This record gives sequence, C-alpha cells and structure tokens, in this order.
Amino acid sequence: MLYLLSQLGFSFIAAAGFGVLFNAPRRALIHCGTVGMIGWIFYIILADAGVDPVVASFVGAFMVALVGHIMAKRFRMPMIIFSVAGIIPLVPGGLAYNTMRQIAENDYLAAIPLAAKAFMISGAIAMGLVFAEVIMQVIMNIVKRVSNNVKREVS
Repeated sequence: MLYLLSQLGFSFIAAAGFGVLFNAPRRALIHCGTVGMIGWIFYIILADAGVDPVVASFVGAFMVALVGHIMAKRFRMPMIIFSVAGIIPLVPGGLAYNTMRQIAENDYLAAIPLAAKAFMISGAIAMGLVFAEVIMQVIMNIVKRVSNNVKREVS
C-alpha cells in the first residue's frame, strides 16, 4: 500500500513539476499532476501484474489523453497543457539513459535491446495519445449528432 501511495505522490510531483517547467497556468498545475498520476498508476498496476511495459505504457498514455481531454473541456484550456505534463512519468528516460551508457561503454550488443525497448515504449505512448484523441472525436461527433436530432424533434 505504501508502495502505491509513494508512486502516486511522486508521479503527481513529476507531472506538476513539468507543468511548471512548461509554463502551464498556475490554476492548471494540480490538474496536470492529477493527469500524470492517473496515467502512471494505470502503468504501475499493469506492470506489477506482469503486463509488458509497452502495453502498460500504451494504456497509461491512453488514460492520460482521455483524462486530459476531459480536463481540457472542463477547465476550458488546451488539451496539450494536460497531456504533455501527464505523459512525463511514462517517458522511458531510464531506458534511454542505460542505452546511452552502454553505447558510451562500447557495449553495442547490450545497447540494442535497450534502445529497441525505449523506442517501442515511446511509440506506444504516442499511439495511446492518438487513439484516445480519435475515440474522443468519435464520441464528440456522436454526442453532437444526437443533440442535433433531439433539437430537431423538439422544434
């Protein structure tokens, strides 16, 4: 339990901290941290359950984009404010660092699988963000159509 609470806290701090670094509005910083925390907790729960880190990163990024979209609508701010800060905990910085360390040590055979994993995780994050955006656009179009049909029937 303490493990999950510390993961929640540190992911919140990381996302909110990068919100500050990226000049997000002050009133959005807590929400940026919340978005990052939600994405990270999905990642951590799946990774601890034995799911591949690439799939867990996809799900985490998907949740970041969904929650970021909802927050953007709710607080009338651009979604990019929430999604950029929110994906920071998911970025495979440790893998990228280890890849570069292996390259610096001329151990290219050890660097290749690390680099491949970092690229796959990065691609999964991008795909998660895009898929969530597509799904949100489809949902918004359906809501608009239903709303327009209801307005026509009432008139």
